[in-house]
Amino acid sequence: MTIREIVKLLGATVCTGEERLDEEVETAFASDLMSDVLTLKDTPMLVTGLCNVQTIRTCDMASLDIILVVRNKKVTEDMIELAEDDDMVILSCAYSMFKVCGLLYQNGIKPLY
Repeated sequence: MTIREIVKLLGATVCTGEERLDEEVETAFASDLMSDVLTLKDTPMLVTGLCNVQTIRTCDMASLDIILVVRNKKVTEDMIELAEDDDMVILSCAYSMFKVCGLLYQNGIKPLY
C-alpha cells in the first residue's frame, strides 16, 4: 500500500513528506511508548498518539521515517521542522489507534510481529 493510499483510506492530513506519497509501506507498529519504539528495526511506519518533538527524535534514532499521528492530535511546527530536516513523513488523522490499526491491517499492512 502506498502512503498516498493510506492518506486516502484514513482521511489523513499530510504534514510533511508530500514528495514521498508514492512510496510503498508494508509493515507498521503502533505504540505510545517510545521505549518500545527504540527496540524496533526497519519498520517504516509508526502509528502513535504521542505528539511532540520527542516522538520525532525517537523515530530518528530508531530509523523510522513515517509517523502516523492518531486521535486528532495536532502536529506542531517544531515537529514538522525537525521531521523535514530528517526527511520524514508525518501524517495525522482523527481516528483512534484501534480503528487505524484495523483499517491498515484489513488493507494489507502487516504487523511487525
